[in-house]
Amino acid sequence: MSLFDLTGKVAIVTGGNGGIGLGMAQGLAGAGARVVLSGRDAAKAQTALSRLGPDAAFIAADVTKGAACRELVAETLARFGRLDILVNNAGTSIRKMPQDFTEAEWHHVLDTNLTGAFLCSQAAYPAMQAAGGGKMINIGSMMTLFGAPYATPYAASKGGIVQMSRALATAWAKDNIQVNAVLPGWIDTDLTRTARRQVEGLHDRVAARTPAGRWGVPEDLAGVAVFLAGRGSDFVTGTAIPVDGGYSIAT
Repeated sequence: MSLFDLTGKVAIVTGGNGGIGLGMAQGLAGAGARVVLSGRDAAKAQTALSRLGPDAAFIAADVTKGAACRELVAETLARFGRLDILVNNAGTSIRKMPQDFTEAEWHHVLDTNLTGAFLCSQAAYPAMQAAGGGKMINIGSMMTLFGAPYATPYAASKGGIVQMSRALATAWAKDNIQVNAVLPGWIDTDLTRTARRQVEGLHDRVAARTPAGRWGVPEDLAGVAVFLAGRGSDFVTGTAIPVDGGYSIAT
């Protein structure tokens, strides 16, 4: 078997309707996995499913609710009989100076980005344990590494993603479950298009600093998803891998 062949595997990708999630889902499907997209926008999901082939499915879920995460896993098992890969990608951001955030806004970002990833991981664990192993891929951010004045709750959530991944990796290594984080750089998505409208000069600053000389596209995340989901990463766990065109190493 190829180290990067996912034939017969089943993956859940939260927030997989578009952007980075869809880019990773396309990579997994291209390597042979059956992919379940999860989110709250069923109409948007239909467009995404058309790019993944006949074995893909959409299951609506609010990842901030533990019961919904458990139902997502249960329905995936009912439809496909197994769960091998979980990509915790669902995320959101609100851009304000820290003194201007409301308590509700803080909790909304943390609950979606960090608590949701934990609850989905917790829900997926019994199925992976029973199957003898699995792969969890948690989506961090450049804000895991850098500070920005307008991204306090987002940065806190994404820093938490890395530390949570390390903790889960140590807890579940005995079950042959590898848990890793991916730190996307500046990727051209709906979320970052909004950021470019809100943060003056962001587009040009990112392009100037990135050695690759461009913003990333969602498809740039497909390869790392396949690697972390396949046999080639069986001895890789607790890591945080930047996929950023060199942004984080540039001076």
